[in-house]
Amino acid sequence: MQTFFMQALTQKSKPVSREPMSLMEKIYLPAVLKGMSITFSHMFKKKPTVRYPEETRPFSPVFRGLHVLNRDEEGRENCTACGLCAVACPAEAITMEAAERKEGEEHLYREEKYAARYEINMLRCIFCGLCEEACPKDAIYLSETFAPASFARKELVYAKNDLLIPNPKTEPEAFAKAKGLKPIK
Repeated sequence: MQTFFMQALTQKSKPVSREPMSLMEKIYLPAVLKGMSITFSHMFKKKPTVRYPEETRPFSPVFRGLHVLNRDEEGRENCTACGLCAVACPAEAITMEAAERKEGEEHLYREEKYAARYEINMLRCIFCGLCEEACPKDAIYLSETFAPASFARKELVYAKNDLLIPNPKTEPEAFAKAKGLKPIK
């Protein structure tokens, strides 16, 4: 009967020593002392814990948080309900329905078509940022805000009113804060 051995894909294998253990290895004292020295050295190092409510840690410049639907400087919605963000979403977390602008709504919507219903299911969202990249009108972006925790699933499905940035004409301070700009005085 022949025995076949598979050839190793890498040359990282090390031969195992089958020699009997020495007295020091049998009592495990050096290994225990080495482990205790590592433990004691960590006790005197600076703790990496951040005391969250009082302190906040700095975010990476590429951090992606909650979604925000953008407005222009006149307070009109940028979204034209083209659906590219919903198509680009790999998790299928975005749902939208388009509607046509009626007479007298020119101050609300920039284009003839707008998103009558726009929802993002945060339980499905993977914060990949593909919706932001796909949008030709710069209507959606991912802010530097954390996704809040909740015990109810319904609270994690954000509707259009939850996602819209504040109106710059009626709430200039909230708009500037949401955009990351200095407050207008």
